[in-house]
Amino acid sequence: MALLFRHPLTRSIPNSFTRFRLRPRRTMSSSSAQRLFQLKLDPLTGNSEWVVIDEEDQVSENPSEPLLSTTSYLDMLNDSRRNRAFREAIDKTVTKNCRVLDIGAGTGLLSMMAARAMGSGDSVACPRTEGMVTACESYLPMVKLMRKVLHLNGMGRKINVINKRSDELNIGVDITSRADVLVSEILDSELLGEGLIPTLQHAHDMLLVENAKTVPYRATTYGQLVESKFLWKLHDLYNNEAKALDNVCLVPAGQETILSIKQQQYAMHCDAIKEEIKLLSEPFKIFEFDFSKRPDSHEETELHIKAIDNGSVHAVVSWWILQLDCEGTIFYSTAPKWISVPFNINKSQTPFSSAGDWCDHWKQCVWFIPGKGIYVSKHEEVHLHAIHTDISISYNLKTQLSRTEIGQHDLFARDSQLILSPERVAIYGDSEWRLSMLTAIKNTLQGKVISLCVVTDDSIFLAILIAHLSRTSHVISLFPGLRDKGTQYLQAVADVNGFSMDRVEVLQNWKTCLTTLDTRQKKVDLLIGEPFYYGNEGMLPWQNLRFWKERTMLNSVLSEDVVIMPCKGILRACAMSLPDLWNSRRCLNKIEGLDHSVVNATLGACGDLPEAQEGPCLPYFVWQCGEIKELSEILTVMEFDFSKPINPCSGKAMVEFTETGICHGFVLWIDWVMDAENCTVLPTGPVHRYWKQGVKLLSKPISVGFHGSESTSGCFSTEIEASFDPSSGELIVKHTLS
Repeated sequence: MALLFRHPLTRSIPNSFTRFRLRPRRTMSSSSAQRLFQLKLDPLTGNSEWVVIDEEDQVSENPSEPLLSTTSYLDMLNDSRRNRAFREAIDKTVTKNCRVLDIGAGTGLLSMMAARAMGSGDSVACPRTEGMVTACESYLPMVKLMRKVLHLNGMGRKINVINKRSDELNIGVDITSRADVLVSEILDSELLGEGLIPTLQHAHDMLLVENAKTVPYRATTYGQLVESKFLWKLHDLYNNEAKALDNVCLVPAGQETILSIKQQQYAMHCDAIKEEIKLLSEPFKIFEFDFSKRPDSHEETELHIKAIDNGSVHAVVSWWILQLDCEGTIFYSTAPKWISVPFNINKSQTPFSSAGDWCDHWKQCVWFIPGKGIYVSKHEEVHLHAIHTDISISYNLKTQLSRTEIGQHDLFARDSQLILSPERVAIYGDSEWRLSMLTAIKNTLQGKVISLCVVTDDSIFLAILIAHLSRTSHVISLFPGLRDKGTQYLQAVADVNGFSMDRVEVLQNWKTCLTTLDTRQKKVDLLIGEPFYYGNEGMLPWQNLRFWKERTMLNSVLSEDVVIMPCKGILRACAMSLPDLWNSRRCLNKIEGLDHSVVNATLGACGDLPEAQEGPCLPYFVWQCGEIKELSEILTVMEFDFSKPINPCSGKAMVEFTETGICHGFVLWIDWVMDAENCTVLPTGPVHRYWKQGVKLLSKPISVGFHGSESTSGCFSTEIEASFDPSSGELIVKHTLS
């Protein structure tokens, strides 16, 4: 599995991506070549290695693992509203003899639109000084893909492709002169997270003429105060865990920030929780950014917002509206669907969201108000202090009556503070989940003497729970992701949870396996994990089978009657209708008249694929995937037996459809069996919204029905088959119609 992490001044690569550039080096032929290091991660060990990508390496036409399938490129290119808006604005802005710069060019779509607008395709003979498009893209694999797209569309000679970051460009070296027009789309759901401000600053300082034209022209951020119990559970562990019955205290009184989420905006499809949201204000304007001028790195604004209902403000939901042309006739909005046409914008002039316009590359953002939020009465005035830096927007909130500011709390102790994801915080605050864990462990400890327990993953909850329940046990936590942070956290909460750190140990820098030297000559009586690996929450469910791999590596120190929890994992599947998700991942042909068919294999597209070619499994919060519908019962495909060392395994299941509709794919997840004797199972399927599932989209959707239904056509059943390869950690999923 290849992981890349985005740089602020580059095109959108998801958070699972890191790249480092090397400066161009001379080859024996005196030509320049670019090299790039890409981090490759083994999901079953957590180990990583750097793989070198050379410019001479070719992008495979039919890669077995599509290199860019986990990026947002495909979803973005399938966003017809976005593509149409940019094309219309570029057609209005770009003239024949202008010089155009495209920053973060990706596949070259905007560059080709600009070249076409000025009539500078390869068939047009005009001097280089008349009109030129420069496409700047820092990510080498995307540069290779772009060159294929340009060649396919006959524009390779008139678009100058530069494999650099925009702040590495030099006038007179990389480009002959400053550009008249900037076309760029380096926007994330928050607007600023991809480095929009520093990119514009450098471009206006060094790369653009004075009074340059830009597409887009302007962006404006808006927000709304909301009450939502679901959103509250995603950040307030202190108040939510108070309802638990296990006497474990993850957040002691007076230390409310010792375990928390990062204070930032979180991208989320808020339409999926529309029925769970109570609106407490009208929409309000926050910041406006003019792309045609050099932006400021820092700005603050004080807003006075009148509450429209009684309730607790748990979050600020925000979005942005893009004005693409200077005249104000072409717009794009990321507003939730409960927002109709914002403010004074003419609906006939705008391609705003409507039903069926779901996309995954831009969502709304949620800023959580710490603690229980802040209670407001109808008509009460709320003061919102908004701040933007060059890469983010943050808020502080206070009411007129209380004058109590609720925003960025002082930290309890930075050394011992843990920052977890909102979903992990919600899991640890979930009474039902904690009760299941408590019940399973109590059943295991009953009548047994546990001398040594090893927590293999990053579960602080299990380390504390076992130390609290079993006063005679020595607990070793491996904390492969948390490491020192986990140690410092346990030290800070030990007293309030009734254990001393001489019974709880965090092993540092263990590499492959434990020995009896590490365990003080003891054998392990209880091996346990949730499993949860810090930083891996966005991965596919079966990549948590790292627990099985680590159980195998610890085999030599396990006692003969060791208890392993979970004792097994069950791979579940459900056939589903997923029209919005499938449309966002479908094969590309022509985008606004520009052929992109050569990118489908690399981007992991589905639909119209060759017979033998399968699309990848990708991780999603399925409940956020727009329109969804279950078409079958939940099936057991295969089981993973953790009582035995890791081994290849496979399974299959017959899918009998129980609903009529269009099947777009299968949703897969793992339910973890903690206690087989008492059937304590921790489910992670689509209805459990704190976990991601794996989605295997079909190459072509199929019409399905069930026996006894009115429909007499379509497929009534299919077979799904899965095989697990422990050497790579990959799960191969296939289906056959019957």
